[in-house]
Amino acid sequence: MKVKATKKVTKKSPPKKVAVKKVVGKPSAKEKAKTVVIEKKIPQAPISQKTPDVKIKTILLAQQKPESDKNPYTDIAKKHKVEIDFKPFIHLESVDAITFRKLKINPTDFQAVILTSRNTIDHFFKLCDDLRVKMHQDTKYYCMTEAIALYMQKYILYRKRKVFFGDGTFKGLCDSIIKHRDGEKYLIPCADMNKSEIGDFLAKQKFFYKEATILNTVPVKLTTKELNKYDMIAFFSPTGVKALLHNIPDYKQGKK
Repeated sequence: MKVKATKKVTKKSPPKKVAVKKVVGKPSAKEKAKTVVIEKKIPQAPISQKTPDVKIKTILLAQQKPESDKNPYTDIAKKHKVEIDFKPFIHLESVDAITFRKLKINPTDFQAVILTSRNTIDHFFKLCDDLRVKMHQDTKYYCMTEAIALYMQKYILYRKRKVFFGDGTFKGLCDSIIKHRDGEKYLIPCADMNKSEIGDFLAKQKFFYKEATILNTVPVKLTTKELNKYDMIAFFSPTGVKALLHNIPDYKQGKK
């Protein structure tokens, strides 16, 4: 009996998929050869003609010279090797008693006085003497800084509970007024061309106040000859510009 051998057929399993990791790195030499680099040239803007630099060697500041050498102008002069001079273009003159009475303001009707500078203090108490009025000993005085407050000792018996001061800023002064407010009427001695932020603040708070003009702004005499010595003039207020045009109506700024 013949036995026919049968061939065992086995099913082939599908080939396994092998995950290939993509390696990110520097391209090989062959890849570099196939890569075509296209350089895009960005058109440059036309170079504008530069204006020549103006050399500033002398500067005139239209204000009073600082009392101390420790100020930013000294540093600027050293750093940039320039000469800086100071000359106020205006000065303040006291209003006489006759003119002040026309305002119909009596300083003794106010329980608080706001004084922002030593100069204002001097002119205010001089005016009081001319008017023959004496401020009440309980009058409150508000000053911008402690130094100005201490200067009050020249005219009154200094008492901390009656003399208050801020940190030298407008906000500091306003905070001091709010803190010690007790229903007083406020008097603000000021110059004729003064635009008082203090008055705006008091009005906003609905406090009773009066601005009393005790100083007149007068232009200082200026000549074209002395101004032409400087390459630059710096102004700090519109009154300085008005003083310049008052002295030299036809003044024209040069190309400098």
